[in-house]
Amino acid sequence: MPGNGRTTLADRSGVAELHSLLRALFDAHAHPVPATVSGAEAGPAPAPRNAEWLLQASHQEAAKTRTHGAHIAFDRSGTREPAEDTGTTRIVALVELAKRGDAEAFGQLYDHYLSTVYRYVYYRVGTHALAEDLASETFLRALRALSSFHWQGRDFGAWLVTIARNLVTDHFKSGRFRLEVATGEILDFDVDSTSDGPEDDVLSHLTNEALVKALRQLRADQQECLVLRFFNGLSVAETAHVLGKSDGAVKQLQLRAVRNLAKLLPEGVR
Repeated sequence: MPGNGRTTLADRSGVAELHSLLRALFDAHAHPVPATVSGAEAGPAPAPRNAEWLLQASHQEAAKTRTHGAHIAFDRSGTREPAEDTGTTRIVALVELAKRGDAEAFGQLYDHYLSTVYRYVYYRVGTHALAEDLASETFLRALRALSSFHWQGRDFGAWLVTIARNLVTDHFKSGRFRLEVATGEILDFDVDSTSDGPEDDVLSHLTNEALVKALRQLRADQQECLVLRFFNGLSVAETAHVLGKSDGAVKQLQLRAVRNLAKLLPEGVR
């Protein structure tokens, strides 16, 4: 069952990327670019190169850019990036086979997306038993509704998470996002494993408890954006599909969420 393995509780690469974005933000504040001087007037200090852009970037975009203190080239296992042509072709083929009644193809889709669905539900309900029940119900509903699914890019996983989101909303009888995950059960993640040098030690003392405490202080929409993007490992486009927003709106929401999260982290982390 998905609840038996702690590694299913967060996308490892996604959490690593969130740490790197926070590093980039902290580094931007610690090493501001000096103001430019023209004659007797000093202009405003420009933002450090790509610092804000990185906070809004999709995984694919961010992977192409490296800034001081932020190493953003990760293997996005569990996400469907355009570069993953082989994996994408396989998913398209499996969806089409499953729509024609191929039970084995649907079983492979279940295996591929179970962790993604389970993670999202678990962050909402906070108990393994209920998360397992709702994740199973998500796939049952998906199977019943599969004939109505129309392929729109690489968004099958986002379609599944949307079903899970509706189930959780029905469970809570409210549309408000609730972060219910236990602080000690995000995942076995060693922050130091992503450090490449002394400048990367800024988040070495960030614990699950501190991260979840800060996340819970964010607005509901910002919490959900970060959970989908980094703990579930969804792309900007997939997150936009789940939230019913445009890609640009998700990037702006992500920017505000990461900025606010950084402000809420303990002083020792910053």
